[in-house]
Amino acid sequence: MQLDKLSRREVEQLFQAILNLKNMEECYAFFEDLCTVGEVKSLSQRLEVAKMLRTGTTYTQIEKETGASTATISRVKRCLAYGMDGYHLVLDRIEGKS
Repeated sequence: MQLDKLSRREVEQLFQAILNLKNMEECYAFFEDLCTVGEVKSLSQRLEVAKMLRTGTTYTQIEKETGASTATISRVKRCLAYGMDGYHLVLDRIEGKS
C-alpha cells in the first residue's frame, strides 16, 4: 500500500478527522481549512473520472467534461482495475448499491 510510506499516526489522525465529520457543512469547513482550492478540485476530479470510467465513458469525453489529463485518467483507470477498490467502495455507496 502506498500510504505505508507515510507516517501511520498522522495518516490515521487525518482519516479519523474525516470520519468524525457529521454533515456536508462540516466537510466544507474542514476541507476549506485543510486543502487549497486546487487540491480539492484535483480530488473531486479524480472521483468524477472514476465514476465516468465505470460507465464506459471514453477518454476523450472525460477529458472534455472534466478537464482531466490523459495521465490522470490512466492513473484512475489503473486504480479501478488494480487498486484497493476504494473508488468502487465509495462510488457504490454514493450510487446506493451497498
